[in-house]
Amino acid sequence: MQETRHQVLDAIADEPVSGPELAASLGVSRAAVWKHIEALREAGFSIESDGGYRLTGVPEYGGPAIEFGLDAPFAVEYHDSLPSTNARARELAEAGETDRVVVANEQTGGRGRLDREWASPPGGVWCSVLCRPALPPAHVPILTLAAAVAAVETACEFGVDAGIKWPNDVLVPSETRASRTESDDVLVPTAEGEKKLVGVLTEMEGEADRVSWVVVGIGVNVRAEGLPAGGTGLLAHTDDLDRRAFVQRLLERFDTLRGKPETVLSKWREHALTLGRRVRVETPGGEVVGEAVDVELPGTLVVETDEGTRRVHAGDCEHLRPV
Repeated sequence: MQETRHQVLDAIADEPVSGPELAASLGVSRAAVWKHIEALREAGFSIESDGGYRLTGVPEYGGPAIEFGLDAPFAVEYHDSLPSTNARARELAEAGETDRVVVANEQTGGRGRLDREWASPPGGVWCSVLCRPALPPAHVPILTLAAAVAAVETACEFGVDAGIKWPNDVLVPSETRASRTESDDVLVPTAEGEKKLVGVLTEMEGEADRVSWVVVGIGVNVRAEGLPAGGTGLLAHTDDLDRRAFVQRLLERFDTLRGKPETVLSKWREHALTLGRRVRVETPGGEVVGEAVDVELPGTLVVETDEGTRRVHAGDCEHLRPV
């Protein structure tokens, strides 16, 4: 049924099409065409019926709106409010679903890594992607990096200059005016004042040699209001935002990247704020301090310390001021 409604929208997007023509091209009855048209109108699509059905308007946001024109194989489930999009995606995983995206206008129980609270006020981009990748469990972190790359590239496309702090936080560096040069004043990013724009939380279930399912939760702050200290939103850095278009581009980029680990690493390096910086990483085995020099599959941070090269697979990374 959902596929048929997509076909109806595609058919009437550019020019009026009569009910009988739609019924014949789709292989359904005229009554079924009418029911699909009415369901689309109830979902917020504006459809004229003078001289044939013609699409004249798309809803601002929501599942059908995001699916319309989406160049990625995801079905989208939308909620005005949810405790957690990740939790709902896990329910869909247990029901056997795959390639499903759960989107909410707000989350009332959003959380980040290590069960930290994640503020998810109305008007943000809160979504979780459910997939079943052909990966061993040890390689799942590459999907976390893929989500961070997709988010930072989408933010940049919409006019927000952002970068990635290992492994998956998308930050907007603050800007301060530097000393005047002979040519002009220049703006330089500083280590202080980096504000968090996007967080990624990946969860999975599987066995020793295979993954059953993976849920990649992506939270993008849109408004700056209602966020904790250290947070920022897209609208603090751009005048306007089409959330529907933003989510579509985010999902399309993630879909393109999820099967290309080497491409993910290359793009991650391109957008990294961490590489070349002194860092402190809190790991289960203790603190690692040194210069971050590279990232390796499936997302391992390489740090040059006074005691030699360390490879960090998981931990909390802090950017340090230069010595």
